[in-house]
Amino acid sequence: MSSRQRRKSLSIFRPPLQPLTPIRDEQPDSAPAATLKKRRPNSYTDDESPMSSPGGQKIERADSKRSLSRLMTKGRTRGTPKEGRPSSVFGSLRSLSSLKDEDENSAPSPSSMHSAASAIPDVAAGLLIHHGPLPEVSGVFRRRCPYLVLTDVHLTQFKSQGRASEMFPDIAGPHGPVRANMRHSRLSSSSSIHELQGSSDGYYSIPLVHVVAVYKLDDGEPYFTLEVAHLSDNTSSASTMTLHIHDPGESDGWLTAIRSAASKARLTSSTFFPRNLVEYTARSLEQEQDYHPDHFQMFKVVQRANKSGKRSSSDDLTKLTSKVCILAVGMYKIHIVPLPKSARSPSSSSLSELNGTSHGIVTLSSVNIQTFDDSFQLWFRVPFRPPHALHLAALCVQEVATCIRQAAEYLRPEWLEQPFAWIAPSSLIDDALLPLAPEEDDNLAFDRTLTAYCAGYGLDTSNIRYTVNYTCGDAPAFELLPTASVQRARYSSMELLAIFRALRYNETFHTIRFGGINLDLLNGLCDPHGWEHTPWTRRSGEPVDLGEQQRTSLLIQEVRALALKSRRLRRLDFSYCFTRRPSSAGAAPDNGCGVCEALFPLCVKQYTNVDWVVLDGNPLADVDIDYLYAAAIEKSCHFRAIEVGYCGLGDRHLEIVLQALSHQGETLETLSFCGNFARFQPLVLREYLDQLSFIRSLDFSNTYRTSGAEPLFELNTLCRWKLAELSLSGTSINPETLAVLAEYLRDPQSNSLKILCLNQCGLTGGNIKDLCHAMTRSTPRQLHLFISENSLEQGHARLVEAVEQSLTPSQVTMEMVEYQEEKNYRMLLQAWAQNTSTVYLNMSKVALPLAACTDTAAALEAMLANNEALHILNIGGEETHLESAIFGPKLNQALAGLKKNRVLKALHVEHQKLGLPGANTLASILEENSTLIELHCACNGFSLQAFTVIVSSLEHNTTLLYLPYMEEDREAEFKKWDKEFEGSKDNGLRGLTTPTKATVNTMRRSLGAAMPGPLQIANRPIGAATKQKRQYTQQQADRLLRSINTKWDKEMAIMQGFLQRNYILAHSPHGLAAAKRAATENERPTTGLSGLTNVQLGSNEATPLGEPDRQLGAGMGAASGEEDEGIEAVEDDGELETTLMMRDKLQLN
Repeated sequence: MSSRQRRKSLSIFRPPLQPLTPIRDEQPDSAPAATLKKRRPNSYTDDESPMSSPGGQKIERADSKRSLSRLMTKGRTRGTPKEGRPSSVFGSLRSLSSLKDEDENSAPSPSSMHSAASAIPDVAAGLLIHHGPLPEVSGVFRRRCPYLVLTDVHLTQFKSQGRASEMFPDIAGPHGPVRANMRHSRLSSSSSIHELQGSSDGYYSIPLVHVVAVYKLDDGEPYFTLEVAHLSDNTSSASTMTLHIHDPGESDGWLTAIRSAASKARLTSSTFFPRNLVEYTARSLEQEQDYHPDHFQMFKVVQRANKSGKRSSSDDLTKLTSKVCILAVGMYKIHIVPLPKSARSPSSSSLSELNGTSHGIVTLSSVNIQTFDDSFQLWFRVPFRPPHALHLAALCVQEVATCIRQAAEYLRPEWLEQPFAWIAPSSLIDDALLPLAPEEDDNLAFDRTLTAYCAGYGLDTSNIRYTVNYTCGDAPAFELLPTASVQRARYSSMELLAIFRALRYNETFHTIRFGGINLDLLNGLCDPHGWEHTPWTRRSGEPVDLGEQQRTSLLIQEVRALALKSRRLRRLDFSYCFTRRPSSAGAAPDNGCGVCEALFPLCVKQYTNVDWVVLDGNPLADVDIDYLYAAAIEKSCHFRAIEVGYCGLGDRHLEIVLQALSHQGETLETLSFCGNFARFQPLVLREYLDQLSFIRSLDFSNTYRTSGAEPLFELNTLCRWKLAELSLSGTSINPETLAVLAEYLRDPQSNSLKILCLNQCGLTGGNIKDLCHAMTRSTPRQLHLFISENSLEQGHARLVEAVEQSLTPSQVTMEMVEYQEEKNYRMLLQAWAQNTSTVYLNMSKVALPLAACTDTAAALEAMLANNEALHILNIGGEETHLESAIFGPKLNQALAGLKKNRVLKALHVEHQKLGLPGANTLASILEENSTLIELHCACNGFSLQAFTVIVSSLEHNTTLLYLPYMEEDREAEFKKWDKEFEGSKDNGLRGLTTPTKATVNTMRRSLGAAMPGPLQIANRPIGAATKQKRQYTQQQADRLLRSINTKWDKEMAIMQGFLQRNYILAHSPHGLAAAKRAATENERPTTGLSGLTNVQLGSNEATPLGEPDRQLGAGMGAASGEEDEGIEAVEDDGELETTLMMRDKLQLN
């Protein structure tokens, strides 16, 4: 830099300065005085039109040629100073040379002239809307007076008013009169000022189409602050312009003017997001697993700094800086995606460098849209956490709010009232949302809503299992199943909340069952951080008066929400959901299970249509009984059932419940008191039962009664009802009660009875015959009779007579019957062979003194071959650590009778230890039987070879539709191999003794028929094998187990293909061609007789070390032991597989 270009420094030792000219230029003499005295509008909101010029004339389009020529000319010559004091104090301290330097620096260079010539038409070619001076930016030696100009295209900041007047002739020059009451505003933006100082054109311009938001900023300073954020669509570079204004009216004027102009420019512009920025945002949503092309929208927003008060340290500067980012609305979440770094293109930015945030749409708790600027707030809250706020601003705030509201409506389409506060201008509140595209969603988009809550709460949807029952009473019924997670057996509190809230407002389900699901986590649990999900109103919007609900537990709130928000919900099942025990006397107050407190007040006030409540298996406290009594005595509740079985009720509580339920005599349909501690008094019970007129189901199982000769029920009471189910299992039945029951079965009023449970009632075979004779009609009685765990061997001859004479009803279950003499069981089998009235028979878990003999097996075979009435037969066994109830090895012989059966459709033979011989028997049956549809044969000790044999038989069977995957047998198979490997161990190695000569000979005889060619156990003599003990590594053992697992999976896939083929044949009359294609695709390359070969082939496929030409058992190595170590490893692996599979063959035989 030359000395002339260097700024002079101030020195007190210099000679006296020469008279200087003032810094401020004088007005030209040609300027009319009247024009300079015209009043200029104070702001955009003044009475004068904002489109008027300072001179009061209408603004025309700026003449770009004249502005260009004026900008390219040299600056005006400074006027001579007037008499008296100069206009600027600092002017007297400046040297003449410094003034010359400034004049030279102000002259535009050729390059700057060229850039100015190319940029000025864009900036100046606009309609002038608002303009005003900015306060002087002063230094020690120099000061500037910036000037801000707003057109309908740009927001431009000039270095001086003179520069602005050169480009816009309608703006007065710098010496023109300025209103005395005009307050100056100050511009401060680090990025903007930097660009301004580096510009040689004398101005800095922002296209209005690049403006992202204009908003007020509360930074704790003693003036009014505005921020203008903008983003270049081409370079994706963003910056913020900050205006500090002292006058509130001037601040509002600039805010209104910039917002209005920017909105109009955005609406008239046809610019879109760059493709690379869209791909960048989509990839960030894919990383969150929330991208769906039909549910993806993005907006440019500003994440505002939450500035309040003064900054505590310089470290907070970064945190308090507003930044432009992308707000993307995905399928289930709202994402704040930061812009890619300006140094690289958006497409090359790494997603690992992102530091954005994502919030579930269903966690939205509040939307607050300001009316005076572009700012808005989004509040999100996850249960048990304080709310989190996003302070944002966007010029398209209305579009953002509408999009978020539309997404919330899509995820919760059945919710008539969204659970978040909507604070917005009335015009936005009244805007109608676009109609949702019709989608084929089952259960009114329940899956969609549940998935949204899981995404918002950070849950794994695969852990939640449920089913929908369409055949039960009050169908369809939602039934929650146990969690699919193997690490934990219970649902977490967040998962339960997601399920409850997904069910809210859903009117698909008339019944909701949580039976067997532990809800202890929600009982007594509160969320102190918010109450947006608390049900304050009914579905219709009518407020409910239930006290301070925010103090209640989450369980009470969610149960109330289910009952209040659905008009079609009729039944709620909470059986066995709580493990709590009532507190003892003198302990802390017991709040009960929570369900009674939640539901029964709603029933009293008729806020819900729920009239069936199942509380079985939940110990009830005094407070629960109080809520139940208060609701049951109100006839307006119209209860159909309140089931309190196994609730730990004593005599006092039982009498209270009976007394209360007697008021529901006109509507009560079900009465259940099973499993309680109370003892019934027949006379007192009769008094309450006489007041009930429409009982359909009566359950007094496992109850106690006082001693006496009185019958438990009166005949008149039973005949007055139209019972469909009567259960007395586990209750002692005296002869008087049995006589009343027989008389009731003879009465035509009992024709409606469909289920009669008399398990474990101490009945004999003679009693059963009396009951069967009483229920006999001209046609077989359509009734399911349960007589399990009774002493049927007493009076067994009479029971046999009833079976032979076909007096039994259509369905009979007689499980867990013990026989002291096998001949009695054989006689019963012979009687069932002649029976023609029973179509369903369950004789599982029958205990015999020893394994069934040949005669008994022949009787079962004749029954299977000759019975022409049975459609479903269960002869499964039971095996526990203490006892075993199985038929025995002769069952394989008996099952052969199914080859001649042409009626049976379903057979259950679980837990009978069939093994490989039984698998061969079942395979032969499936190849010949053409009526069997279901075969339940799991838990029979089937190995991989046995499973392969059964699956292979499906190739010739076209009627079977169900066959289990044998997962229990697979686990048993693995456990067996683990025991085989638990031999001798040496330094982590597992040994397996090589079979002896006798064992090998047995193997030869066993596998001779299945394996063609000579059988080779090793390439060395047998004697050498008996003298040593081979060692095997854990890797080799794991390799074999993996091979078995892989082969099992392959067999499962083949089985599924065969069953799918059969299903097509059974349900599609035109699906024969498709069935043939399925059969061709699933045709196995080998037959079922070569199952052992398939195992070896599967092992070779999974083991890359296997030799292509090795035979079964080959590869143990030569006796010399001189082979290479790598070859020895291969041979050891082959020996391991061969030995284990042959030993398995021997054990199964």
